[in-house]
Amino acid sequence: MNSQFRLYVSTAVLILVTMISAAAADEPSNPSAPVRVQARKLAPNFVLKDALGKTVTLKQYRGRIVVLDFWATWCTGCKKEIPWFSEYQKRYGVRGLSIIGIAMDEGGWSKVKPFLRETRVPYRMLLGNDATAAKYEIQSLPDTFLIDRHGRIVAMYRARLVDQKELEASIKAVLSEK
Repeated sequence: MNSQFRLYVSTAVLILVTMISAAAADEPSNPSAPVRVQARKLAPNFVLKDALGKTVTLKQYRGRIVVLDFWATWCTGCKKEIPWFSEYQKRYGVRGLSIIGIAMDEGGWSKVKPFLRETRVPYRMLLGNDATAAKYEIQSLPDTFLIDRHGRIVAMYRARLVDQKELEASIKAVLSEK
């Protein structure tokens, strides 16, 4: 093979690997299996502000099941999940589910509020910060956590879309726990 052909093949392989990696980033992840009740660890508390400037803590949600979603307006996968979370909030909110979005946009509310007005998200949104991201070990988005009524992490969906059916099944299971 001549060097020009090898360069062509190498470039084609690199492009193919990049395309596959990009496509995989939008595929649902395999979530952590729901954790047995006895092995669940307490979710880190946070103190953040919502869009109205009200202070919100995770502890305020004790007694409710929480889907805690770290997201950003620039994250394609994150925006894909919002309708799913909106539907869960509508369907299971009366049974004790609360969806909480934590926006990690560098532009803060100036980026997030216009997006929220346009999409009309029916659940509470908070503005995240580095300290909260560090507590939850956020390294990539989206990151989503299912938290039980006692504030313990049941399942984590790291750096990928949640598996829509798997998360809903886990929500139903945790809602049925006493």
